Amino acid sequence: MSTPKSLVRDTAAAEERVDAAAGATAEESVLALDGVDKSFGDETAVDGVSLSVRRGELLTLLGPSGCGKTTTLRMIAGLEAPSAGSITIADEEVAGTGDRFVKPEERDVGIVFQDFALFPHLTVRENIAFGLQDADADATAERVDDLLELVNMPDHGEKTPDQLSGGQKQRVALARSLAPEPDVLLLDEPFSNLDVRLRVEMREEVRRILKAAGVTAVSVTHDQEEALSISDRVAVMNDGTLEQIGKPEAVFQQPESKFVASFLGRASFLKGHLSEGKVDTGVGRFNAATLEGYDTVYDGAPVDVLVRPDDLRATPASDSNADGTVVSRQYVGPSFIYRVELDSGEAVHCLHNHVEEFDLDQSVAVDLVADHPLAWYPR
Repeated sequence: MSTPKSLVRDTAAAEERVDAAAGATAEESVLALDGVDKSFGDETAVDGVSLSVRRGELLTLLGPSGCGKTTTLRMIAGLEAPSAGSITIADEEVAGTGDRFVKPEERDVGIVFQDFALFPHLTVRENIAFGLQDADADATAERVDDLLELVNMPDHGEKTPDQLSGGQKQRVALARSLAPEPDVLLLDEPFSNLDVRLRVEMREEVRRILKAAGVTAVSVTHDQEEALSISDRVAVMNDGTLEQIGKPEAVFQQPESKFVASFLGRASFLKGHLSEGKVDTGVGRFNAATLEGYDTVYDGAPVDVLVRPDDLRATPASDSNADGTVVSRQYVGPSFIYRVELDSGEAVHCLHNHVEEFDLDQSVAVDLVADHPLAWYPR
């Protein structure tokens, strides 16, 4: 059976709609959190989180363990009640004013758990149909057929979960959650139970499925690579607060805090001093115009400049011309990442092609080769 247009939409068109929604107003959002707090006794797990999720968007809550992201997801689902603030789904306040609290089963929300939570005694078809108990048999069968096509499993309907691979179980769990066409789909660490190779493959597949279905989704993870690769926007959380929210490339390239910079990818910070439009650092002096948003008003200020491994390049040098010494290296397949201790006392990382090898304790000069504005922070 071919998948009807009402279910499967052109993925490219869906992506364009999300990009066009970048300026969406609060009224156009499907999910909104406003000043949401959650406390457990004297401990504050979530502190004043406000955000909105646009129709058809995939937003990922990213942060270290204990930062409040899972608690935030549970409050959206209705598994926890916020201590303060409000949550709105599809224009209905589901938690907030007074004692307003809509039970989980009465919210139009689907959940994909990290262990998939499939019913072992039911077939794939029966698992997917579980949330369609109010539909008649013909409508249920058609919906299940459509979803099996959507997740590329049209010939697996009569199998039981124990006959499926990890990736197939995830597809079934996703199809089951999509079956009742929820306003919002929540994904709790959706790839954590998969091996590394399958995890990468399923990221792409899950994004394709979500975009094809046109669903609005919120995912939770502590995996930076996962968040950056599948999300339309990333919301970075730390210690219960929302540090930054934006497109993955914007959050990575223009982190608004040193925490965000450090949490997203490998980060080093060069101590610098601004003077007469220049920055003096442990790898030399360069034009302050290289800094994102630089203004002469900051001249004379000490700063920390964010540099990532691909922003720097090491070259062999005599001791008299060197900036530092290679102290370790990490082989990552096509590349080496070298850790260089600078004579200034700082340490930086340099990314090199795998054919460019340096010995440990080798003296090197380090050059700034970044072709983009560098993030920086007052010290």
